Amino acid sequence: MSNTLKFGNGEWYGKKDTILAYNDENSNFKPLPFSFDRASSATVVNKAGLIETVGSGEPRIDYKDDSKGALLLENSATNVIINSEDFTGSEWVLYGYASGDAPILTSNYDTSPDGKQNATRLQFNLNGGTTTTDRSYIRYNSFASQTDYYYSCYVKSANGQEQKLLWQHGGDDNEFTVTNEWQRVELDRNGNAETFTGFSLRGGISTVDTADVLVWGFQVEQRSYATSYIPTQGSAVTRIGDVCNNGGNDQVINSTEGVLYAEISALANDGTTRTISLNDNSGSNVIRISNTTTSNEVNFIVRANSNIYVYNQVLSDITTINKLAISYSSSGAKVFINGILSDSGALSSLPTGLSQLDFRYGNGTLPFYGNVKDVRVYNTTLTDAELISLTSL
Repeated sequence: MSNTLKFGNGEWYGKKDTILAYNDENSNFKPLPFSFDRASSATVVNKAGLIETVGSGEPRIDYKDDSKGALLLENSATNVIINSEDFTGSEWVLYGYASGDAPILTSNYDTSPDGKQNATRLQFNLNGGTTTTDRSYIRYNSFASQTDYYYSCYVKSANGQEQKLLWQHGGDDNEFTVTNEWQRVELDRNGNAETFTGFSLRGGISTVDTADVLVWGFQVEQRSYATSYIPTQGSAVTRIGDVCNNGGNDQVINSTEGVLYAEISALANDGTTRTISLNDNSGSNVIRISNTTTSNEVNFIVRANSNIYVYNQVLSDITTINKLAISYSSSGAKVFINGILSDSGALSSLPTGLSQLDFRYGNGTLPFYGNVKDVRVYNTTLTDAELISLTSL
């Protein structure tokens, strides 16, 4: 039976500065260290579905989208909102315009997504106003003008009724629906220089004269997508990026034949190359699965010094889970994507010295950021039927 270095698939286990993988050899499971680092705390959705904070150096197993969990890897990000859960500070302003009243704010009104009694209630009232000038709104006024902000906030109906609100910002307002469940609403404002944001009820968007909602966890990031929630209390906070490398060893990674398999979703389709690789601790000998600078494209490489096999394919969406595998041997390379044999090709030579699995390229660049449900390294090739089965969604 071939050795298998497996990460994930319901078997994730983490402790400070380490992720434990295991080597499956004749059904005997042996822990293998896999180094991890992050020089700050961070949040994650736990098994109970609540947002919790974990300390620096602790891997995050995220259960937001899967009951078995996925390793969450993110790059550095800053929440520029200085009080993300307290809407009573001077940086938050409550307005009423024309017929509209300033919203009524009640702190610590209900349970928030972290399970604590710290969600804020906002009651908007137009007093019968029906024109677009009639407004009731809350606005945050205190961040520097930039052209690449991304907004997010957790919202929920406070009265059990579905309601409509508007994002308040420097351009045209954007409507969204508030439901009876906590949801994270998001807005991409890249390309727009803005210094404020918030929520409003405005005449003309519905027949409803009032809105009664809960809000929590307001976040503004200077990027084109939302990352995990970064709580703040009195100042902007930066979450440091995750570093996850050096899994396995040359006893379970075979340079002459094998399979690299990954069940992953990218953090964003942002035109940045992100890589998972078997390597020799350099960029010279590599088995690699990446997303690329082309929108929704994945890339597969077998590199033995200057001899390189490459295959690229555009997928429907790299931010949803895809099952990807590349096999390599003296018979050549084969690529399998979501249950389909997508390409095969000859290898003029094979890599040497493969000794570790990294969530980056072998020379330390192009780190992978996203959700990792499963990663496996086989030290022998598998049949086409086995690889089709392994990668089928």
